[in-house]
Amino acid sequence: MNDTRTDLISRRAAVVGIASAALGLLLRPEAATAQTKTPIVVYKDPNCGCCHEWVDHLVANGFAPSVTDTGNMTAIRTRYKVPAKLTSCHTAVIGGYVIEGHIPAGDIRKLLTRKPKGVVGLTIPGMPASAPGMDQKPFQPYTVLSFDAAGNTTVFSQYDRG
Repeated sequence: MNDTRTDLISRRAAVVGIASAALGLLLRPEAATAQTKTPIVVYKDPNCGCCHEWVDHLVANGFAPSVTDTGNMTAIRTRYKVPAKLTSCHTAVIGGYVIEGHIPAGDIRKLLTRKPKGVVGLTIPGMPASAPGMDQKPFQPYTVLSFDAAGNTTVFSQYDRG
């Protein structure tokens, strides 16, 4: 008889605990959202303000960046095999892909969804004025490129207006 009563109390405690957790998520939806953010590793120069702005763009679009400040971006680009002609100001790694520069969060999501064969990553060479994190007005068109292991590029996305 005692075992049955103990089991009943334990079940009741479990149900109350689950209900409390569910209610907590309803009252604090940001807690549930925080668990679904996509992790991304970002390497950037500690003195670069536009890199910080791009990281903020990622956070605002559902990513959870882990940021490493480094004064040796050349070593990072060498490690991830980013050709010199395709470099920008920061490098990120996500899902086995390299993200070089101010790539819009939507393009990163599209890359992760499509998983194009032979693509090493995405890049916007240089520092286009209107890309996320730069956000200069008036809008200036820019192109996001995908690249392969040989450094060959293909247009991934084109932004003609803001």
